[in-house]
Order: sequence, then C-alpha cells, then structure tokens
Amino acid sequence: MPKVAKELSAVELKYLPPGAHAVGGVAGLILQVTPTGGKTWILRVRVGKKRREIGLGGFPSISLAAARSKAKETREAITKGVDPVAEKQATRAALLAQQASTKTFSWCVASYLDDMAGKWKNAKHAAQWRSTLETYANPIVGALPVRSIELTQILEILRQPQADMGYAPLWDSKNETASRLRGRVEKVLDWAAVHGYRSGLNPARWRAHLDAIMKSPRQIQKSKHHESLPHAAMYSFMQALRQQEGTGAKALEFAILCASRSGEVRGATWSEIDLVQGLWTIPGNRMKAGKPHTVPLSKQALQLLGTIERTLGTDLVFPSPRGKVLSDMTLTAVLRRMQVDAVPHGFRSTFRTWAGDQTAYPHDLLEFALAHALKSEVEGSYMHGTQIAKRRGLMQTWADFVDTAPVVDGNVIPFKAVNS
Repeated sequence: MPKVAKELSAVELKYLPPGAHAVGGVAGLILQVTPTGGKTWILRVRVGKKRREIGLGGFPSISLAAARSKAKETREAITKGVDPVAEKQATRAALLAQQASTKTFSWCVASYLDDMAGKWKNAKHAAQWRSTLETYANPIVGALPVRSIELTQILEILRQPQADMGYAPLWDSKNETASRLRGRVEKVLDWAAVHGYRSGLNPARWRAHLDAIMKSPRQIQKSKHHESLPHAAMYSFMQALRQQEGTGAKALEFAILCASRSGEVRGATWSEIDLVQGLWTIPGNRMKAGKPHTVPLSKQALQLLGTIERTLGTDLVFPSPRGKVLSDMTLTAVLRRMQVDAVPHGFRSTFRTWAGDQTAYPHDLLEFALAHALKSEVEGSYMHGTQIAKRRGLMQTWADFVDTAPVVDGNVIPFKAVNS
C-alpha cells in the first residue's frame, strides 16, 4: 500500500511548482503540473501485476474533492477485479463502433473521394465519380447508414425511372451510366467495409449476385449501342439539322463535321481553336485517352464557327443559356425533336463506316481521326506530327460528302426513309 501523503488544500494547489505532487487523501493521487501551468489529475496504482497511471481529468474542472472521490471509486473497483484502463478502452471501442455504424453513404462517398484525391488520372475522372453518385445514388441512399444498405436499395438505385427516357429504368435506358454507377457504389461500399463501417458481402457486387437477376450490360448495349444513320442518309439529315434552332443543333453539327465525341464538343473553348490555321486542339484532360488531340477543321466547320457569336463571361463555344457546359442530353434532345433514331455518338460510327467503304485513306489515319489509341506510340506521334495535311483532306472530304446529295434513280435519298 503506497504511503498516504499529507492532504493539501485547494488553495495550496494553486501555488504548486511544475512536477508531480501527491495531494493526499487517497494513496497514489497525483496532481501533475506542467511548465506552462496546466494541471492534470493522475492516479498511480497497481492493477494485478501492472503499474497503471490513470488520468482523472484536469484541474480546476475536476476539483480536489471530486478527484479524491474518483480516485477512491477507482481503487475500490480495482479491489473487485476491475481494470479501469481496460474498461475505458473497451468503452471507447464500443463508442467508436457505434459511431462507425451510423456513417451515412453520402459521408462515405465524400471520404472515399478525399482518399482518392491525387490518385485519379485527371480531375475530370474525379468529377465524373462525384457527379454520378450525387445524381443517382445519394438521393436514394445518401442519408442511410452505410451498414444498412442491402440488395433492395441497390436495385432501387439501378431501376430508378428516368423521366427523360420515358420513365424507363436507369439500367435499361442508360446502361453505360448505370453500369459505371454500380461499380462506383460497389467500391464505396468496399471502402466502408475496410474501415469497419459495414460488414457482410457487398450488395452491389455483380458476379454471382446481381448478374443472377439483371440483364447483362453486354445484352442491353449490344441492342442499343450507338444507334447511327447510314452514310447515304447524311446529306438529307444535315439539311434537316441545319433547319433546327438553338445551340444544341449547332453543337451537334460541329460534332458531326469533326467526328468528335459529344463531351469534347460541349466543352470546346475558343482558346482551343485556331481559326487562322483551321485547327482545334483539345487538351489531354478533356480526351478519353488522356492525350491532346488536334482536329483539322473543314471549310464547313469554320463557316459554322463563323455564325456563332461569342458569349460574354465564358470561353465556351457552345454554352448553355447560363453560360455553362451543355447537358449531355442536349444533343440527344435535338435528335429526338427531329424524330431520328440515332444518338450523337453514332455519327462517329457513320463517319468510320463511310471512310472505310468510300475512301482509300489508311486504317491508322481513320483511327487517329477518331482519337482512338494506336497500338504503337511511335505511330501515334508520327500521325500527330506529320499527317495533319492528310487528316485535313479526310475531314474536308467528309464535310463535302455530307453536303452532297446522293441520287438514286434521279431521287435524293431521304434520311427518314433510309432510317426506317
């Protein structure tokens, strides 16, 4: 039994110098005074074969009387076989477990994206992750504890009706987006499990789980993938497209003339375009392959740009009414108004089919025009550095083709007839 020190008064405590001071009243009760004047209560005691220093709080928030009372209670508990330190650790662990079990899905999304910061290949990739999860997942499960998300909630996310697609389920109407969404939800739930916020199998996993009840992406996308017009119908289609009003119609026309992806066109800026040289250079962070891509602009593409008035406050070529990037559905909406059974990306397929069937341009040149990755980096560098002139010829030939009426038996082929 430690020697019981002289009992100090509360007044005496105020004048103690730095160091550890026994205050009496309870064996082992110490007031630790730091050089800066901070004071902390410590109980030095033996628990079994272990010597413990148990913190009892700070002075004066814990008074002398309260510290002695807590010290006595602690000693009594020890005599009954309780390890206060181990008990405190267990209580803290239980508290942390309880707090972890209440982490919401939206909190886990934000934390996962923070952990991944700097690991994405570009900022656009991170933005796509955030946008997809905030648009489709958070409204349904964002406020739910991540531990409570099961198959029912995953199916609700993937089958949510899409108003802009006639209220068809997301999985059926926008399968490419839904497939990416499923994978992203799966990764967030995996992250949550690793951090102890949930347990059990991942309800968003595909193999031996969702694949048993959902159509495979291959089945859906095979039947719906990039519907396109036959190249014989392009003249009539372009004539009809040029009768459409609005920025979306002009953006779609520019995308067709450049054989570019919708996102590349919607994000195009005037600073990327050299009107004198007739070149549009898209930076790597806006390209699917992550590498800069230069598009030689045809006379028709330059004429189209010449009809567009620049919007104050934005460098975008095709801004929305609010000066932002157009929605990814804007170009699709133009085609729906025209009652054309095609999607914007499908015109790249039309271009590729036309170029392969109707021209003698080499395969690699066509692939490079579409910004497809070539097998050899050397070939890619060569194409970029030395064949702008040839690709300019290709793009001008394409623009002239869609401006030339195909005649069969004295009649121009209408795009609706070909597309029916």
